[in-house]
Amino acid sequence: MTIRNWAKFFFFAMLVGGVVNGVFSLFIRWEFFQPYIVNGQWGEFFAGLLWMVFLGFTMSVIAQAGFFAYLTLHQVGVNIFRTLTLWNWVQLLIIAITIFDIIFFRFVPGVKDGQSWLFYTGLLIVLIFGALATAVQKVKLTGKKHVLISALFFMIVITTLEWTIALMGRDENINEYVALLLFPLLAVNAYQLLVLPKYNAKSDEDRQKLEARRKARRQQAKNA
Repeated sequence: MTIRNWAKFFFFAMLVGGVVNGVFSLFIRWEFFQPYIVNGQWGEFFAGLLWMVFLGFTMSVIAQAGFFAYLTLHQVGVNIFRTLTLWNWVQLLIIAITIFDIIFFRFVPGVKDGQSWLFYTGLLIVLIFGALATAVQKVKLTGKKHVLISALFFMIVITTLEWTIALMGRDENINEYVALLLFPLLAVNAYQLLVLPKYNAKSDEDRQKLEARRKARRQQAKNA
């Protein structure tokens, strides 16, 4: 990917994270925003909303780091296990382990602390169905069925690793952030997975145009 296209990719990924986090914060943290709206304290309201957008930017940067780490991991996995089929089976095993870990080591302790199973079940459904929808769309875009497992692995395992920042917290309002931070991470990861080929293709096109211009200049120099 060229630097210009990477900059565009980075900017739009950040924009996705900021907008998604800002929008969902109005619903998930409504109790925080409501007093400012009722009392007409619009300065405080927009300051709080801006903070949520900035938090979305931060989650976007984390998601982008996780994405490029996964691209390296995927290539290493294929090289180690020799075949994509075997690597896909390994990825399925890791997906199962990750879901087990979320339920028994992240959600169960929260339930013991008085939280509802409905809350955590809802989050798990959002994670899994968001991953499935993205993976299916990836297959449609590429026309390659074997990318389904890799897409699921990225959307579930890597997103969960990025989400661990919130899952490991035990502050008073941590559950609000556990719910809130899942959405920008899912959105940014889905964006990256689905849009990266477009930027790669545009980068190849830009390099071809650059090479054509260089050849034209060399030809002009020879003719002169």
